[in-house]
Amino acid sequence: MMNFTADKACRATMLVGFAVGLFVSFIYSSGVLRFSMIEFENVTKKYGDTKVLDKVTFNVKAGEFVTLIGPSGAGKSTLVYSLIGAEPIVSGNIKIDGYTVNNMRGRALQYFRRRIGVVFQDYKLLNQKNVFENVAFALEVCGFEREEVKNRAHEVLAIVGLGKKQHQFPHQLSGGEKQRTAIARALVHNPGLIVADEPTGNLDPDTALEIIELLLKINESGTTVILTTHNKDLVDFIKRRVIKLDGGRVVSDRKAAGYNP
Repeated sequence: MMNFTADKACRATMLVGFAVGLFVSFIYSSGVLRFSMIEFENVTKKYGDTKVLDKVTFNVKAGEFVTLIGPSGAGKSTLVYSLIGAEPIVSGNIKIDGYTVNNMRGRALQYFRRRIGVVFQDYKLLNQKNVFENVAFALEVCGFEREEVKNRAHEVLAIVGLGKKQHQFPHQLSGGEKQRTAIARALVHNPGLIVADEPTGNLDPDTALEIIELLLKINESGTTVILTTHNKDLVDFIKRRVIKLDGGRVVSDRKAAGYNP
């Protein structure tokens, strides 16, 4: 069982309490684009002759926090990569607000992805850029004006508690600070959906808790969150909807649940 010390939990609660206030202000001033419904309809994906997703079907409503669990190779990461249009599927449909993701190409797919914030286990930060620049770059490549880039980057860094770390480079950060930077980058486009693929896999238990607390508070502000994890203790802590995959199939879908039935 994870040992979440009292002082760490207290600091995490104080930080995310501050963060959620900033985030509420941010989304009302920025006009976050919400998704009303995400639909997986008989989604099948193959690598060669091997099915990694097998007629996966479920819906996610706006504002839900959904945790995907299952053993390695169950199809969790493939599912989220298919959701963001990074992995083509063989059959079925993935729809968001009635738009079919697997039919999107080119510019339409690019604009769609701006409505989704993605957080990876290995952070995927640019080592030659500091914290501020890593976050700002996500807007710069989309042609935003310099002043707007500056303002929005500062806002999201405050949300994740890195306002005083903005000039540091990735090699100067702890694992938790790197992941907060990644979350800030995911938030900077005001997404309606955060997809977090094993975001705590490289973190110690206390830092993992802080990251999950932050995702929960972001979710409480209205953003849909889809999380993949192997971590039983974190799933038991979250106690939200849990979908279990095994062999590419949905084998259980439970509300307000822990890791085990």
